[in-house]
Amino acid sequence: MAIVATAEAGLRAAPRATILQLRAPDMSARRLEAEAARLVTGSPVPVIVSSRCDVAVACGAAGVNLPERDIAIEFARGLVRHGLIGRSVHSLEGAHRAQVEGADFVILGPVWESASHPDIRPAGVDALARVATSVRIPVLAIGGVTQNRVGEVMETGAAGYAAIRMFQ
Repeated sequence: MAIVATAEAGLRAAPRATILQLRAPDMSARRLEAEAARLVTGSPVPVIVSSRCDVAVACGAAGVNLPERDIAIEFARGLVRHGLIGRSVHSLEGAHRAQVEGADFVILGPVWESASHPDIRPAGVDALARVATSVRIPVLAIGGVTQNRVGEVMETGAAGYAAIRMFQ
């Protein structure tokens, strides 16, 4: 339930939010589908589900976001026929690959150190700028994004940002 409470708190804290991603890697598929369906029904913005095409389709979500290690975008497109498909990436090469494979957007990160991914070296703002200016699809920053860093993110040419702790 904490992931949904966090998501709902995020929506209250950021009325300009344009999309909500439900990420709950340890939740059972049945519980995840129930929580996603509740969010899809009650959210004023589209909801995407992290890494679970089956759950996204079952609950009528707007799409799915897939980590680099997840299934190929072409296979996800076969399941999520008309929804958004994003790819979380850690490099320019990953962003290019996601674009070529047909992703609708990429989330690059972590840009700064992140408690949710302590084992991944931050890409940095310069890398975010390179990615944002090198691909045609929208690029979002994630990882260590704070209210004080939002302006810096937007100056890179990124389409926006994603955050967890900023909204808790």
